[in-house]
Amino acid sequence: MNPFSSGTRMRDMIRAIRACKTAAEERAVVRKECAAIRAAISENDQDYSHRNLAKLMFIHMLGYPTHFGQMECLKLIASPGFPEKRIGYLGLMLLLDERQEVLMLVTNSIKQDLNHTNQYIVGLALCALGNIGSAEMARDLAPDVERLLQFRDPNIRKKAALCTIRIIKKVPDLAENFINPAAALLKEKHHGVLITGVRLCTDLCKISDEALEYFKKKSIDGLVKLLRDLTNSPYAPEYDISGITDPFLHIRLLKLLRVLGEGDADASDIMNDLLAQVATKTESNKNAGNAILYECVAAIMSIEDNGGLRVLAVNILGRFLSSRDNNIRYVALNMLMKAMALDSQAVQRHRATILECVKDSDASIRKRALELVYLLVNENNVKQLTKELVDYLEVSDLEFKGDLSAKICSIVEKFSPEKIWYIDQMLKVLSEAGNNVKDDVWHALIVVITNAPNLHGYTVRSLYKAVQRKTEQETLLRVAVWCIGEYGDMLISNAGMLDIEDPITVTEADAVDVVETAIGRDSSDLMTQAMCLIALLKLSSRFPSVSKRVNDIIHHQKRSLVLELQQRAIEFNSIIGKHEKIRSALVERMPVLDEATFSGRRAGSVPNAVSTSQGAPPKIPNGVAKPVSPPLVDLLDLSSDDVPISGPSGGDFLQDLLGVDMSPAPLQGTNQTNKSGTDMLLDLLSIGAPPAQSSSSTLDILSISQDNQSAGDLSGKLPTPSPSVQASNPAGSSSMMDLLDGFGASPSVPGNHHFAVTDVPTYPSIVAFESSSLKVTFNFSKEPGSPQTTLIEAQFMNKSPNIYSNFVFQAAVPKFLQLHLDPASSNTLPASGDGSITQTLRVSNSQHGKKSLVMRMRINYKANDKDILEEGQINNFPRGL
Repeated sequence: MNPFSSGTRMRDMIRAIRACKTAAEERAVVRKECAAIRAAISENDQDYSHRNLAKLMFIHMLGYPTHFGQMECLKLIASPGFPEKRIGYLGLMLLLDERQEVLMLVTNSIKQDLNHTNQYIVGLALCALGNIGSAEMARDLAPDVERLLQFRDPNIRKKAALCTIRIIKKVPDLAENFINPAAALLKEKHHGVLITGVRLCTDLCKISDEALEYFKKKSIDGLVKLLRDLTNSPYAPEYDISGITDPFLHIRLLKLLRVLGEGDADASDIMNDLLAQVATKTESNKNAGNAILYECVAAIMSIEDNGGLRVLAVNILGRFLSSRDNNIRYVALNMLMKAMALDSQAVQRHRATILECVKDSDASIRKRALELVYLLVNENNVKQLTKELVDYLEVSDLEFKGDLSAKICSIVEKFSPEKIWYIDQMLKVLSEAGNNVKDDVWHALIVVITNAPNLHGYTVRSLYKAVQRKTEQETLLRVAVWCIGEYGDMLISNAGMLDIEDPITVTEADAVDVVETAIGRDSSDLMTQAMCLIALLKLSSRFPSVSKRVNDIIHHQKRSLVLELQQRAIEFNSIIGKHEKIRSALVERMPVLDEATFSGRRAGSVPNAVSTSQGAPPKIPNGVAKPVSPPLVDLLDLSSDDVPISGPSGGDFLQDLLGVDMSPAPLQGTNQTNKSGTDMLLDLLSIGAPPAQSSSSTLDILSISQDNQSAGDLSGKLPTPSPSVQASNPAGSSSMMDLLDGFGASPSVPGNHHFAVTDVPTYPSIVAFESSSLKVTFNFSKEPGSPQTTLIEAQFMNKSPNIYSNFVFQAAVPKFLQLHLDPASSNTLPASGDGSITQTLRVSNSQHGKKSLVMRMRINYKANDKDILEEGQINNFPRGL
């Protein structure tokens, strides 16, 4: 016989495939066998059709395409014999699914087989329908399946119940037809039928509210009696598993009771005693018993409140945590997290056991236990739990340190009873896992430190001692360097000593050593090195005796390949070497940072200001509806998402609507000067409009605004260059050797002042817009110290005899300008010039001295119940704005 003919036995084909040594040989064998099967199908060979289909099923399980055999399944199903039907239905369930259009052709055959006199053929049809039945088949065959739920043979009733589950999931509208037949199955004595009936009732309750109410009224007493009899039943060898009678039926009954008792106090009262009996009588030394106990606990947690039962359930979960089986401990931790919302006090009693799970060798158990510990923390136990977690942090695995340190930091920030404890715990975390914490953690620590003036000395001494022990933690070094730069004098003098600490001896050279070591580490990143340079600049003022050494360290960074560090080093060297008189004002201590503002920004409740020079507006996430534009949108009929308009209800950021230079320019003069610390510096640096020939490289090094001291400022980045602070150069030189050389070169003027404050210029008013019915006048003024900011007072006058109501003024500017509109004085404009409306505009020009102001305006108002719109472009702004 040809080894690849259609008459080849299946075992011979399997043997030939298994004998292949390479994938290519296997493909060749399968290809030849498939060719023989296709030839037999085309020749309509009926003798071996069932054998060929069996071969196709094996080939399908190997992953090869077998779609050409689908019609052969239908032919075998339509044949009268049971063997052929069995292979046909098996092939149908394996080779096809409910999405195949071929399945529509088999509906009639299944309907005939459901009414067959042979119960085994009926069973085949029910299996096929229960596995791959589509919604259309379910609707057509539901009456036949409903009839079979009362069939005389228990195996058919069991299969019909399982088939019904698929029908009601595919077509929920049919659920009400099966409520009464399903309730009848709950009275079965055969456990196979009973367990499928219970499952059918559970799914009906989840799908149909009508079924749920029916079973609550009619079946709950019977279910309680059934479970009680099952729990107290004697030994039954046909159902016994590990000494427990039919644990599968136990679990199914408990799941159904949980669904029926959820949200129903009366039903919960009926089953309370039974659940307590199951929880106390079931042994937990076998997996079958543990499964029943777990489902019993889930039922207790879901039904209505019963304090005693829930304590019992939590105690069972506590026993699970002591098991050596990882799976049992994991499901116990999951259930305890749900129990926290119901009875946290009962879970608190097992706190020690849960903490031990945090130290487990299994990574999934560690993470789940850590999440549960986080939920356990409150004001009363925060210190104890944090100590346990911090102690374990020292010995935990490297891959677990990130999750553990994040949870500890979150706990400390949320439940800290006092700032000294907060600082101590954060220093411990940074010492052990500083490289694993996020930036906002140490930013928040610095904010807290600045808000605790009585702890400045204690903190800087603690950090000094910490960096002596741990030098590899980058974040710890940043905080230590920042604090030494700010409070280094308190470190040397042991100022602010607390009763709990011992004095230490630290010299000025020792403090500089810490910063020098940090900046010289090969592993230090740009942020750490930049912070070190700023700390050195501050130490040069605080410690005059080591000023030369500090200058040498900074001088070494002039050769840095990183432009940021090179620029800082050059500027700071100039300050130390040539400008000692103003150095103390430049490097005075940071102001107290607003804790509430910082916390709000971290939480997202206080959004940072947005400007067009910082990029386009954020994109709307997928699935989120685009917000409806206010009436002032689309000033130029350009309804684009990236053209926001500034108005009384709009944002302060605009796109370029005027066709001018679209290239982004860096925003200048955004940092306002801190009033408490740098007024003297601003008096020294002549404030006013710079001459056109002055150098554009002149920088305001440390123009630090208290409002802008966010976490980004703490990283040590230099502020944006500001033209508002310029050194006046009488010689008119256009080149400068370094940042502040202009200070020493200025000759004396009467009054022994080296610098003069420029008078604020005045500008003429303009008629911005005029028509036959309306006149708009702009008056200009400047804020002292901010030449790039212009205040415009817009005055609107009505030239017609009609009163204008609902008056709204809108404006748009290019993106190198920032516009803010204050509310108008009124929204009603009197007639015939008998009064006016005023509105203040604030315009900031980031290209001040290079580009003039331009503006597009739109005015809406109502006159004689008619909406009127007037538009215009303003190009006649005075020069110098």
